[in-house]
Amino acid sequence: MTDTITISVDAMGGDNAPRAVIHGALLALKERNNVRFIFHGRQEQIHPLLDEFSELKSASVVRHCEQVVAMDEKPSQALRKGKGTSSMWMAIQTVKDGEADVAISGGNTGALMAMATFCLRPMEGIERPGIAAIWPTLRRDIIVLDMGATIGADAQQLVDYAVLGSALARCLFNDEQPSVGLLNVGTEEVKGLDSIKEAGRVLAEASGNGFRYHGFVEGDDIGKGTVDVVVTEGFVGNIALKTAEGTARQVGKYLSEALRSNMMSKIGALFATSALNAVRRKMDPRTVNGGVFMGLNGVVIKSHGGTDEIGYKSALGLAYEMGRSRLVEKIKDSIKRFPIKAASAVANRETEA
Repeated sequence: MTDTITISVDAMGGDNAPRAVIHGALLALKERNNVRFIFHGRQEQIHPLLDEFSELKSASVVRHCEQVVAMDEKPSQALRKGKGTSSMWMAIQTVKDGEADVAISGGNTGALMAMATFCLRPMEGIERPGIAAIWPTLRRDIIVLDMGATIGADAQQLVDYAVLGSALARCLFNDEQPSVGLLNVGTEEVKGLDSIKEAGRVLAEASGNGFRYHGFVEGDDIGKGTVDVVVTEGFVGNIALKTAEGTARQVGKYLSEALRSNMMSKIGALFATSALNAVRRKMDPRTVNGGVFMGLNGVVIKSHGGTDEIGYKSALGLAYEMGRSRLVEKIKDSIKRFPIKAASAVANRETEA
C-alpha cells in the first residue's frame, strides 16, 4: 500500500488565497488520492471553501491562525511578528514536529526563507540554503538554483548548490549521476569571476561523487537543457527565471495575436488546435510552479504568490514528489559522499586572498 503524504499548507499565503490554495488542493487530490492536507489560516475563511469543495474535506485538517504575513512585509518584521503565531510559521513548524512531510506557501518569499531557516535550520555542512526551480527545456525538465534565496555566492556556496541540486535531480529524474554545469559568461576556463572558476575546479575534482561535472554553461544552455542541474547565484538566477517567464508570455501573446490577425489565420488555427494547445501547455509557467528550499532540515516549497488554482496544483504536486522521494535523506547522503571540507578550504583561500 502506498504511504500517505501529508502536506502542511499556508492557506493564507498569496494574492488569491485562500480560494486558489484550497481549489488547487482539490485538483491535486484528484490526481493523488494518498495525499492529506493540514491547512493553516483563518478558519472562518477556510471552512466555507472546504464545504464548497466537499471531496477535499475528508482529507483535510484546519488549524486556526489569525496572524497572516503580508506580501510586502520585511522578513525581519515578519519573523518578529509571526514567529509561533502566523499561518506561514505554523505550516513550517508542522514539518519540524514531524506531523507533515513538506510545507508549502505562496506568501512573501523573504519572510518564508527567514522563517524556514530559523525554524528548520540549515543542514550540517551547508552554509546557505538555496531555492531550486524546475525548468522546462528542449530536452527535458532540468533544475536551476539558486533562484533568489540570497544575493551573491562564493565558491563554497556554489559547490553547496551543486550538491543540493544533484540530490534533487536524483529524486526527480532517477539519475544517479546527473550532469551539473556552472552558469558563466563563457565556457572557457579563463572566463568568469574567481569564485566561479574556483568552484569549477572543486567540482571537476569531485565529479563522479553523485554527479557528473559538465563545466561552464551559458544562458542559452538553460533552454537547450545542456545539463540536468544549472548552478548560479541568486541575483542572476532570479533574473533568468523572471526573464524566461516574461518571454514565454510575450511569445504566447505574439502567437495569439498572429492567429487572430485575419480569416485565413483563424482557419489555420482551427485545424491546428491540438498542436497549439500543446504549445500553450508547455509555455504556461503555472505547470512548473514551485521553488524548492534546499539545504534545510525539512522541505519547504514556495509557490508563486500570484498564481491560480492550476499553479497551486502544480506546486502541491511538486511538494508531494518531494515528500515521497525523501529529499532530505538523499541530500544528507550526498553531503556524506561529497568532500565538503575541500570546498570549504577553497572558500577560505578566497577569503585569505
